[in-house]
Amino acid sequence: MADVVEIIERPEAKEIYMIVGWRQWADAGSTSSGLPQYLIDQTDARRIGRIRPDGFYLFQIPGTHGLVRPIVKFEEGYPVSLENRRNEFFYTGDDERGVIIFLGDEPHMDIERYTEALLSAAREWGVKRIIGLGGVYGELPYDKERMISSIYSLPSMEEEVRALLVNLSDYHGGASMGSYICRKAGDAGMEYVSFYAFVPTYDFSGTAQIGNTIRVEDDYTAWLGVVKRINYMLGTDFDLDDLEEKSQELIEALDDKVSQLDNLAPQLGVRDYLERLNEAFTEVPFEPLGDVWEDELRRLFDGDDEDEG
Repeated sequence: MADVVEIIERPEAKEIYMIVGWRQWADAGSTSSGLPQYLIDQTDARRIGRIRPDGFYLFQIPGTHGLVRPIVKFEEGYPVSLENRRNEFFYTGDDERGVIIFLGDEPHMDIERYTEALLSAAREWGVKRIIGLGGVYGELPYDKERMISSIYSLPSMEEEVRALLVNLSDYHGGASMGSYICRKAGDAGMEYVSFYAFVPTYDFSGTAQIGNTIRVEDDYTAWLGVVKRINYMLGTDFDLDDLEEKSQELIEALDDKVSQLDNLAPQLGVRDYLERLNEAFTEVPFEPLGDVWEDELRRLFDGDDEDEG
């Protein structure tokens, strides 16, 4: 894969992990694209490599105009910028533990070669485990912790993943980037886990007074839930304070938006509709507290065994 992967630097931490995300189909709440960029910015991660774009992207699809074409900008006849597909690796960490953060553009074709390029780069850097990110939209409360669905590549990982208070996916349908790579990583004997956050959306498009869909574009509450699980699973220490503040601000902004809609069209019962969602929703807070958390999980599992006996 030397013709596809360009490695600039080889970090030498004792343990190296990788977080991967894409500007992709399964990117509700920008969980797959915005969260990796956020972590890159917050940690001042440095670029250490890339997957070259050659052969992975279409220039055009017959019958469309600008669906997949790169964006070019001219000023008085001169091309000042051209949007190029980017698939880049960044690194943050110390001598003990390092994290490679990958952010890319979902390929249009040759997924097999693209996936092998990503996995070969992980092998080259000695990555112990890969964490994939994704998001899907659904009708759920905006002021509760998000549900997280998860998939994993090796059967031996099930108990560890289940302990993160996630829903183990039973999805059957078109593959996302994460689900495709999950299977391929498993075939290669590599550890891969994906976290898919469920992000709030509410469809009022059939209502003349409102006439649109409310959806969370940058779901900081979802990002917070994912990063908590990453920190716990990998032993990383990504700062949560800023995400907690942004999450609270997001909830307040959405609450204001709901109040505006309720005042605009009180007969629709928008607030009542959201209260019904709240009543039907079971929140599963993820607040691990080190040994206390592990002892409680052990107690729950032991209790299950006793009940079955």
